[in-house]
Parts: sequence; structure tokens; C-alpha cells
Amino acid sequence: MTVVLGTRALNRATLARQLLLDRSDLPVLDAVAHLGGLQAQEPQEPYPGLWSRLRAFQPAALSDLLTGRRVVRTHLMRRTVHLVTAEDALAWRARHEAMLRQRVLGVYRAELAETDLEELAAAGRAVLADGEPRSMTELARAVAGRWPAAGHRALGEMLITALIPTVQLPPRGLWRTRAGVRSVPLASWLGREIAPLSPDASDPVGQALLRRYLAAYGPAASADLRAWCGLAGLPAAVSALREELVTFRDERGRDLLDLPDAPRPDPDTPAPVRFLPAFDNAILGYHDRGRIIDDAHRGLSVAGERVVLLDGRVAATWTVESGTVTVTPLVRLSRADRAGVAEQGGEMALFLSDGETDGVRVGD
Repeated sequence: MTVVLGTRALNRATLARQLLLDRSDLPVLDAVAHLGGLQAQEPQEPYPGLWSRLRAFQPAALSDLLTGRRVVRTHLMRRTVHLVTAEDALAWRARHEAMLRQRVLGVYRAELAETDLEELAAAGRAVLADGEPRSMTELARAVAGRWPAAGHRALGEMLITALIPTVQLPPRGLWRTRAGVRSVPLASWLGREIAPLSPDASDPVGQALLRRYLAAYGPAASADLRAWCGLAGLPAAVSALREELVTFRDERGRDLLDLPDAPRPDPDTPAPVRFLPAFDNAILGYHDRGRIIDDAHRGLSVAGERVVLLDGRVAATWTVESGTVTVTPLVRLSRADRAGVAEQGGEMALFLSDGETDGVRVGD
């Protein structure tokens, strides 16, 4: 009989893998690697995301990794900007390229109908060969004369997001810094070429992605893996690894894959209050998000709302203004719950204000 894992068991496994059950002592670089990157289209969000996961997290450590070229901001999983290690960016980028192209075409197919994408890629690389960082608009304008019907937005999105592996340069993404997006090729920034696609039909890069996904998100179904990375379920990789994986079933009857020795805590393990940033992968990294967020609140996960976990589940949203963290509950909170949320909110306020204020307000 296949063991059935209930929602609470899956919740506790997710919290443990996501470093949200107990804060971790991992170095920042190792934490980014373990998580398979952090979603980062909002440049400051990885900082509270890591603060909620790591003991004694110092924002300067992440900023230093960006300027030191150990982590990069690039379009990768799901065609969204992710903060990933340099090693993962080089190893994974080629495997994602076809998906990135298709997702851009899904938006701009009509505008790019008369555009030869290989010619467009060559033109874009020629412009970027001088090493000068450029915005998407600047790059599009530089090539637009050859494809005047396509429009700058479509050309820029296709070049920066899909055709040319690029990184968003600091100061964008540095702690408490606002800066526009300026990009250069990934290979030139890191001084190394991206790994080419492997001809091995068992999809070795897909196997690495599957292992890394299960380590940070499992147990999970193939549909959850696809929701995280945007790739089509990685069937060859799943087939190649199936004998070394263990299988469970959820309450909906879906088959769940997992690493044999990965943590699966007791469902009754207490879960502390945790504040998550916008678009956190602990929620977005699943097709079935019921393990962590109720269906009634699912829309919050794609609307850019920051959320609060109470007993491991989304129970409130939070914002910050003038140094004060304001929490808006989605469910009725007991007095003890309110006290726990207020305490953690005050600590978040101290973190975000560099110790200047611990202001917090918990609404009704």
C-alpha cells in the first residue's frame, strides 16, 4: 500500500525543506543554492525571504554575493527573474531556453511573426559585444531598424528574456537600493560559457533539477515540478530517477515523488510564525498549493501580496510603510496568535529599518 500523506504532513515537509520550520545556519550562498534560487522580480524581496529562513542573516552578505558575481539575477524558472547561484545559472540556462522562447512567443507571437529569431539573436549579441550594459529598451532600439513592425517591447523581451542569456547588473538588487534594469550577457559577466544542452536522452540537467526540487519542495507531483520550473514535467528525468526515489500519495490520489532521506516531520510538529515576501516560491513552487494556502486565498500568491504563515498556513498579509509593519488577518486570530504575529512583525520591522523601529500594527 502506498502511504497517503495528508495536507498537514505535506505542510510540515514543505516548511522543513524551505527552512521555515527552523531557521537555518547555512551560509547565504548555500541557502540560495538549496532553495533552487529565490523569485526576485521585486528586487528587495529576497532579503526578507532569507531573513525568515536564516539565523543572523545580514543583508550585506547577499549584496556582496551579487557584486562578487557569486549569485546573479536572471530570467529562468517560469520566465520570471530569479536570484540563483552563478553555478546554477550556468548549468540550467540552456535547459530552460526553449521554454523561455515559447513563453515570450505566447505573449508576442503576432508581433514577432515576421521575425527570424536566429537573426534577431545574432543582431542582439552583436550589439552587446561591446560589453556595455543596456536596458531592454536600449537593446531593442539598437536592432529595431531591421524589424520595424515588431515593436520595441516584443523585440526587447525576446532578446533579454529568451534569446540571449543575460544578467541584471548591480546596483539593482542590492540592499535598500533602487536602480533600473541594465543587462549584460551571462557568460561575459561570469567569465564562463553556459553549459550546452546534453545529448543524453535521460536529461541529466533535468535529473539535477528534479533532485534539487525535491530537496527543497518535496514530496511533490510532476505537475508541481512543472509549476516550479516551467518545464514540461521532465518525464525522461523522472523515469531515469524513479528507482532511487520513494513514492507517496496525497489525499487527492496524486502520486508524489520524494528523496528517500529527505525530512518529513511529524504532522504535529509546531510551526512558528513566518513572514514571507511577495511571490515566495514556498507557495508558487507548486501546482497544488493547498498544502500551504487555502483555495479562497490562492489569488494572493500571484498578486504580489506578502503573506504571514500561522501554524504553517497563510493566515494574513503584511505591508510596511514608514517603518511600521501592518498585518491584515485573513482569518480570526486568537489572542496568543495576535501576540505571536505582533512579535515577529516587530522583528521584521527592525530588520527592514536597520534597527531604527519595531513598529507593528495587527488589524482586525
